[in-house]
Amino acid sequence: MYLITHFSDFQLACLGSFFLHEGVFFLSGLPFIWLERAGWMSKYKIQAKNNTPAAQEKCIVRLLLYHFGVNLPVMIFSYPVFTYMGMRSSLPLPSWKVVLIQIIFYFILEDFIFYWGHRILHTKWLYKHVHSVHHEYATPFGLTSEYAHPAEILFLGFATIFGPAITGPHLITLWLWMVLRVLETVEAHCGYHFPWSLSNFLPLYGGADFHDYHHRLLYTKSGNYSSTFTYMDRIFGTDIGYRKLKALKSIGVEDSGEQKKQ
Repeated sequence: MYLITHFSDFQLACLGSFFLHEGVFFLSGLPFIWLERAGWMSKYKIQAKNNTPAAQEKCIVRLLLYHFGVNLPVMIFSYPVFTYMGMRSSLPLPSWKVVLIQIIFYFILEDFIFYWGHRILHTKWLYKHVHSVHHEYATPFGLTSEYAHPAEILFLGFATIFGPAITGPHLITLWLWMVLRVLETVEAHCGYHFPWSLSNFLPLYGGADFHDYHHRLLYTKSGNYSSTFTYMDRIFGTDIGYRKLKALKSIGVEDSGEQKKQ
């Protein structure tokens, strides 16, 4: 009630969404820079290599430029589309069932579009001229999730906003979707696989271990193109290398365990 009586729909949908995104993104991503520098929880770090402070600072500066120079204008110029499709901020709030169904739909649709868009970005020309910017960090950390060429921000960002754009949700649903999507992509790039990571509990969830593999390999052999879930890679066989590596590691752990028993 406070928000809708003190701010216009335009201010809430554009500026409100932008600053909510910035807050969630940096508050969830910055701790991983601190963990890497301090060396804490290193036993959960997927790669032994660390990024230099200079590389981390470069990422932050570029991100601020991209967010204010690309993300904010996109939010402003897409506002008429969202309002035309029925997005509103007024009361009453939608029921939890409506919110849940829409969020699930957004995740499924985003995963499908992102997978194919990501595979296209790994073709030779697009990788060299566009997607290689994102892969400057072979050892990713949380904030690298949105470090990309401006063309890629627009290209893959389409996957995130397409679902809400065609359904015209309540603004609270859009904000919830944004928060969940940001937290997911930061976690996927964090560089750590913890015992409490979601991928240990949700069968089809990719997570950091799944996506970190993608960053370690050359563009022609990387695979693991999905954003949130793993089923698209499984269906089209683009996770074969990753599954083979996991199988070899599993055998290695079992063998070492048998040797210790003997």
